[in-house]
Amino acid sequence: MSIVASPTLPDAHGRFGQFGGRYVPETLMHPLQELEAEYFRAQHDPEFQRELSYYLREFCGRPTPLYFAERLTRELGGAKIYLKREDLLHTGAHKINNAIGQILLAKRMGKTRIIAETGAGQHGVATATVSAMFGMKCVIYMGAVDCERQMLNVYRMKMLGAEVVPVHAGQKTLKEAVNEAMRDWVTNIRGTHYILGTAYGAHPYPVMVRNFQRVIGDEARRQILEKEERLPDLLIACVGGGSNAIGLFYPFLNDASVKMTGVEAGGLGIRPEQHAARFQGGSLGVLQGTRSYILQDEFGQIQSTHSVSAGLDYAAVGPEHAWLRDAGRVGYTYATDDQALEAFMKLAQLEGIIPALESAHAVAECIVCAPTMSKDALIIVNLSGRGDKDVAQVAAKVKLQMPE
Repeated sequence: MSIVASPTLPDAHGRFGQFGGRYVPETLMHPLQELEAEYFRAQHDPEFQRELSYYLREFCGRPTPLYFAERLTRELGGAKIYLKREDLLHTGAHKINNAIGQILLAKRMGKTRIIAETGAGQHGVATATVSAMFGMKCVIYMGAVDCERQMLNVYRMKMLGAEVVPVHAGQKTLKEAVNEAMRDWVTNIRGTHYILGTAYGAHPYPVMVRNFQRVIGDEARRQILEKEERLPDLLIACVGGGSNAIGLFYPFLNDASVKMTGVEAGGLGIRPEQHAARFQGGSLGVLQGTRSYILQDEFGQIQSTHSVSAGLDYAAVGPEHAWLRDAGRVGYTYATDDQALEAFMKLAQLEGIIPALESAHAVAECIVCAPTMSKDALIIVNLSGRGDKDVAQVAAKVKLQMPE
């Protein structure tokens, strides 16, 4: 399916087929066009690429290992499981890949103030980190509910010098945080850059974030060829907005033998306002700058969502994922809260790795798939983040048998 990873997509208007685009107030058109022009210049600037590679290597900790999960593989009794260890990056998740790329763009454009939205807090921490490193003022918008369930990351952002603004509107989660960040950007266009954290939003964000995150898949491809001398049979990644997943998937899209599965948040089950699985209950619509699958009612009102993982608790999905799903190239499923919690504990106790609750959704799908595959099959699971931030929340939900 060679057209899928075509360099002509998105098109000049930022569209992946019927998805994507740029649906924003007139005030934001010029800064988005400015960002698009600067990004594509930087893409072809060897000095920018050298600087980006330097910081990814020396500051962020790339390349990350592709780790053979031997005990998990043996326990499940099927395919050989590898974990792409994005959890080992500085700040604890894949979010730093995009944050470092965007702050270098902001510096090129002469911006001095950074804003961002965050759900689980990992993108907020990454943005606060790079802002501190480059001496820029930083404001992070975070839903009040997410502030409560991710208090550790709130403290981390503040320690890094960022101002954290709790958002009390609506559902008080990620959607409302994005709204407030966009309002801020409209008001403070001249000196402010918005480091959007996922492969969503108005063009050029989906393509730009995907390209900053494709380092995950580029490395995984090289590493699996070194270790196994062949490509994997299956890639699995969780999908909120979808940056970690598209980062893993994109370099493999032209390899017809490689299957891919994105895992959404099934929450308490596929019932209205009990989940965040856009491909299960969503329909085509426009939200926060782009056209994609959205959880909305028959009147176009955005529905409330639920997930045990704050980073997946969002009503829309990145436009490239919507296109890949409709093209039949990537399959999408979901894991419930209970499945994610079970996967969280299983990985911790079998491999000594505590995953982010977001990543645990991908592990949950691996637990389902691996036993149905042959022992010589290969799976790569993107372990997009570590679970320190989730320990208190999981401990409150899971009855732990503590040693005496």
